[in-house]
Amino acid sequence: MSIGLSAVARRWVETKSSRSLRSAAAAALAPGAALAQLKPASQIDTSLITRTAGTATTAADDTTSREADARRAALGWLLLLDRRDWGTAWENAGQAFRTQVPIGAWMDGIPKVRDPLGNLQDREPAEVSFRTSLPGRPNGDYATVGYISKFSAKADAQEIITLVREADGRWRVIGYAAR
Repeated sequence: MSIGLSAVARRWVETKSSRSLRSAAAAALAPGAALAQLKPASQIDTSLITRTAGTATTAADDTTSREADARRAALGWLLLLDRRDWGTAWENAGQAFRTQVPIGAWMDGIPKVRDPLGNLQDREPAEVSFRTSLPGRPNGDYATVGYISKFSAKADAQEIITLVREADGRWRVIGYAAR
């Protein structure tokens, strides 16, 4: 069963008494919700969400934009896992992922990975790296995005998300590991 973000956020607000948690949950219902799920609205770096139109870009801007795009894609997908929306996560993964991991295997396997961790409490970005090749994959534009995460049952987890930029230009997940 998939529960919508609004229901999850409302239930979370109802069970928490902290004012900061309420404001973070309210931010989750606003645009940029994937980022709002991870930090209170006052701490969100909006430069990752919007960019000024019509400005000249440099190589540094392109790298920053590419990194921001990969992080956004990874965070959006992780939000689906955090909500236990396994089916939507599979549907939004890259073609290579969906080909390699049939939906039945995914639906059976991902709860075994995520449930022992407990509920997400905090997630901080670690690093992003880019490559043009990965073992066993065709050449392409790949990103590996890392996070240091704190879950209720595992305080020092590392989440590693591997993405590929597909033909439509969008980053999509092709690998996930939680340690």
